[in-house]
Amino acid sequence: MSGIPYDDKKDDLYADAHVGAPQIDYGVGEYDPEHVGPQNGELKRQLKSRHIAMISIGGVIGTGLFLGTAGALKNGGPLGLLLGYAVVGSICYAVMISLGEMVAYLPVPGGHIKLADRFVDPAFAFTLGWNYWYNWTIILPAELSASAVLINYWNKSVNNGVWITICLIVVFAINFAGAGVYGECEFWFASIKVLTIIGLIILGIILTAGGGPDKTAHGFEYWKNPGPLVQYAGIPGALGKFLGFWAVLSQAAFSYIGTEIVAIAAGEAKNPRRNLPRAIKRVYVRILLFYILGTFVIGLLVPSNYPNLGLGSKNAAGSPFVIAIKRSGIKALPSIVNACLLTSAWSAASSDLYTSSRALYGLALSRRAPKVFTKCTKNGLPWVSVIFCALFGALAYMSLQSSAGQVFGYFANMTAAAGLLTWWGICFLYIRFHKGMRVQGMNRRDLPYWSRFNGKAFAAWYGIIMISVILIFFSWNVFLPSETTFTANFITSYLPLGLFPVLYFGFKFVKKTRIVRASEMDFVSDIAQIEAETYEEEKPTTWIGKFWSWLM
Repeated sequence: MSGIPYDDKKDDLYADAHVGAPQIDYGVGEYDPEHVGPQNGELKRQLKSRHIAMISIGGVIGTGLFLGTAGALKNGGPLGLLLGYAVVGSICYAVMISLGEMVAYLPVPGGHIKLADRFVDPAFAFTLGWNYWYNWTIILPAELSASAVLINYWNKSVNNGVWITICLIVVFAINFAGAGVYGECEFWFASIKVLTIIGLIILGIILTAGGGPDKTAHGFEYWKNPGPLVQYAGIPGALGKFLGFWAVLSQAAFSYIGTEIVAIAAGEAKNPRRNLPRAIKRVYVRILLFYILGTFVIGLLVPSNYPNLGLGSKNAAGSPFVIAIKRSGIKALPSIVNACLLTSAWSAASSDLYTSSRALYGLALSRRAPKVFTKCTKNGLPWVSVIFCALFGALAYMSLQSSAGQVFGYFANMTAAAGLLTWWGICFLYIRFHKGMRVQGMNRRDLPYWSRFNGKAFAAWYGIIMISVILIFFSWNVFLPSETTFTANFITSYLPLGLFPVLYFGFKFVKKTRIVRASEMDFVSDIAQIEAETYEEEKPTTWIGKFWSWLM
């Protein structure tokens, strides 16, 4: 790739990602199997193509779609709900295609955290890594608590501490069995999510058309009455409607966070040069199919002024889909949906532990965390990191007491901003990556994956600007006169935003680091090993296999 002229205008004429680009001599010498490749005590590539596909989709579908859309519908109405999720979906796509170009080319352990060392600054890698680790470490106990609440739908006589313990053991066992077992479990968990949301969307269309037991066709009835948009907090005029849409925008951002987990899994993916582009390339299909179509159907099913809509219910009863099912007279489905939500929470908790442990491993590899966290078994399991991160699952027991639960809730709230900061960091990292390629005369068309939307880093700039605006204004409602917990909500909403520059400049001051020049960026380390692990895969021959390959 080095020495090939770079033409940004010509670059934009080509279509999206191409998979299976011809192998190029990067000037790193020939592959020597005795000296290149994962050794004992390092991560091993155990995640198959279907695992990577489902890990990437598992980060998109979660309780945010099943449950969080209830509050979003209440705040923004059916049109505000649809527009909010569409806008954030475009940001998510911009982040993922930017991330995809980097991790498909350099699928190294630690993902974007490790790449920040090469293309930005050791201080940026330190900040991005610890922010990411915190995000997924604190979400773990939140998901465990949510699992216990979901079980309460059937049984409230047993203390939630019992369910938390059982769920924590299950999640720890999945992760301690290794990346292969985690990938297999995530494949089945994510498959249940996919089938559930597809089934609910189809059912929603049937109910809207009058195919339910009540034989009532709603059509666009709720777009007319109470209307497509909502006056947020009773604020009159266009301002109230805009603020309702903005409330959806903020909430939708939290629902999409997690899509980038595939970057952390890149270091353990088999045939990464082919499987990662395949997973990244189809992100837009999942966004359109699951979120955009899903939110559109939700707006047809339930009115935005429905009593108790979005008041914080954490089981199936709070889902707009289940509300519509109950209203139509179908009795058995709520329990089935709740069971699917429970598997979704288990999947999320398992992914939280996997991601936080690999983020900590990546930090330790870069000497941003104690070296002990790099210790792995012969099978490539970073067991010290897994055990350490699993210990934070015990914070879930704080939810059993109201006072401690409130404090824990504040910690959990900060993860939303931390997730958006991760997206911001990925976009900034790509802008540096893009500049380095241009300065060093490298051609993006020779990457295993590239997108026309990033010809001038347009998608990354779009993402970084939109995320910055959302981060600044996403908790504007704490300033409303009706807000009674201003101080606590303001601090927990904006503390991560303040800590990010503190960590960055603090590390620079202590370690005296400097930003890597574009001409000095390292595009060649690890390339020989990565190319040696790239091979042709058999294509599906049946129509079911071809459809599944297209979808996933």
